[in-house]
Amino acid sequence: MSGEITATDGICFYTFDGQILERFGRDPLRFHVRHMHLSLTGPDRKGRRTMKIAHGKPETPGFSFSWNYTAAEWEQAQGLATLLEAVQAAIDSTPGHGSE
Repeated sequence: MSGEITATDGICFYTFDGQILERFGRDPLRFHVRHMHLSLTGPDRKGRRTMKIAHGKPETPGFSFSWNYTAAEWEQAQGLATLLEAVQAAIDSTPGHGSE
């Protein structure tokens, strides 16, 4: 990946440079692709989604953060789906991630 991807969800601003995911807003957070697990569930029958980011590996996650989005909030989250796809691709392509 080249360059930086940014997104907003109405409350927070996200930036991803290919290695580090940062979230600015209420509680600023940083995650490195070598030590991060990302999951996005939904949409459910009402269009709601849940995004969860955990420090660590999927089989042994550390501290995690979850955000819930209504269908309307998700539609207004400019660039968030694209940013999360890039983050997941970077996690998946990180050598040794999930295999140690």
